[in-house]
Amino acid sequence: MTLPMILAPLFVEVILTFLLVFWLATLRVPIITRGAIKAQDVDLRQPNWPRHMLQVGNSFSNQFEAPVLFYVLTVLAIITKHADILFVVLAWIFVLSRIAHAVVHVTTNNLQQRGPLFGVGLLVLAVMWLIFIVKIMLGLP
Repeated sequence: MTLPMILAPLFVEVILTFLLVFWLATLRVPIITRGAIKAQDVDLRQPNWPRHMLQVGNSFSNQFEAPVLFYVLTVLAIITKHADILFVVLAWIFVLSRIAHAVVHVTTNNLQQRGPLFGVGLLVLAVMWLIFIVKIMLGLP
C-alpha cells in the first residue's frame, strides 16, 4: 500500500472535522454578533444555542471521540508497516460510517439511524485494533 492510499481515509476524516467546525462558526458568529444570544449564555458550553446549532456542535465534538483511536491506529500501522489492503478497506468503512453518522446528526438527528451508524463505525474500528494487536503481539507481517 502506498502512503497516500493509507492516509486518504484519515484525510477525509480530518476534512469532515474541519467542515463541521467551519459550518458551526458560520452559524454561531452571526447570532452572537447580532445579539440574539449573549456570549455569557453559552461561554461555558451551556446548551442555549438553537437546536440545529447544538446538533452541528455535537457532531463536531463527536469527531474527537472514536476518531482519535482511528488516527492513532493509522499512525501506528504506518510506523509498523501493518497498513495493508484490509486495513485500508476497513479504514474507508469506518470513515464512511462517520460521514453518514455526521449527516444524520446534523439533519434529522434520528437516533434509530444515527445509533447503528455509530455502532458500525465503532465495531469496524474495534476489529481494526484487534487485527493490529494480534499482528503486533504475534509478530505477524
